[in-house]
Amino acid sequence: MGGKETPFPFTQEEMDRFDLAAWLPAHWFRFYRDNWYYFTGVAFVIGTFVMGFFGHYVSRVQAILIYNLMALFVHQFEEYVLPGGGPLVINAIFYGEKKDYDRFPGNKQSLVWVNTLAYPFYIASIVFSDKIWLGLAQCYFGFVQVIGHGLVMNIKGNTGYNPGVASALLLHMPIGIYYIAYVQNHGLIASSDWLYSVVALVSATICIIPLPILMFRDRRSPYPLSQEEMKRFDMLNKIQRTSPSKTE
Repeated sequence: MGGKETPFPFTQEEMDRFDLAAWLPAHWFRFYRDNWYYFTGVAFVIGTFVMGFFGHYVSRVQAILIYNLMALFVHQFEEYVLPGGGPLVINAIFYGEKKDYDRFPGNKQSLVWVNTLAYPFYIASIVFSDKIWLGLAQCYFGFVQVIGHGLVMNIKGNTGYNPGVASALLLHMPIGIYYIAYVQNHGLIASSDWLYSVVALVSATICIIPLPILMFRDRRSPYPLSQEEMKRFDMLNKIQRTSPSKTE
């Protein structure tokens, strides 16, 4: 039996069905790096149902901060999916890159870290909701989005809208204002919270935004934005009209 060739061997398709490489962490990270922004829409829908059915189990302060986290999901979805085009706005308009805006200074590797590192910052303020300075810092972070998208990027790009500005103005700003008013009216803020919140905001902002971009910036980065990502909201054509030196 051992020396005979069986007439019923496994097919190549059957043998290829289990790919060990597909289960390695590196494979899953690559998948997440290329598709993370779609999960923000899923997370928002899940959060809506969770808060609708179980929101009464958390404190009012926690509920406000959870809604602010959900606003972050909407903000990221607006930037990267619908209408999308946010990465090009960041590279070409905010940072003023005229040539390698498909990968410099931000690329897929750095941008996935920028957006993912925001989650533990937001979640920490929810878990430790008694640390009002953390909640304030979270709200300030949303206000930074309002300034960045509503003023800086619109002024630099000479536009009235850029991907991310709607969620910043309609969600981050009112939720942040409501949180500050709520904790102020209920006497939950100590004098030191104002100082600690500013320190937390500056520290978190540095770690979340410029640090990953500086660590991974490379004009020859092997992680450029895809054509699909750049063409969303017609951003590629808009940028190319003002940057004729960039070729396909």
